[in-house]
Amino acid sequence: MIAHIEIKTNEQAEALKAFAMALKMKIRLEEDSSSYNPKFIKMIKQGEQDLKESKGVNMTIEELQKLCK
Repeated sequence: MIAHIEIKTNEQAEALKAFAMALKMKIRLEEDSSSYNPKFIKMIKQGEQDLKESKGVNMTIEELQKLCK
C-alpha cells in the first residue's frame, strides 16, 4: 500500500519519519518537483480550456515556420 502525504515544514517531516520508524515502516521523502510559477500554470490551464472550447487558431506548417524565423 502507498500513501501520499503533503509535508509543509521540516518539523512535520521529522515527526513523520519518527512515526514511520516507530511502526517499522519504510518511508521515502522527496522534494516537490512542481515548482512552476503559478501564473504559468494558470496560463497553461487557460490554454487547455480554450482548446476544449474551440478557441484556437488554425494554421499551416508553413505559417508556423514563418512565425519561428
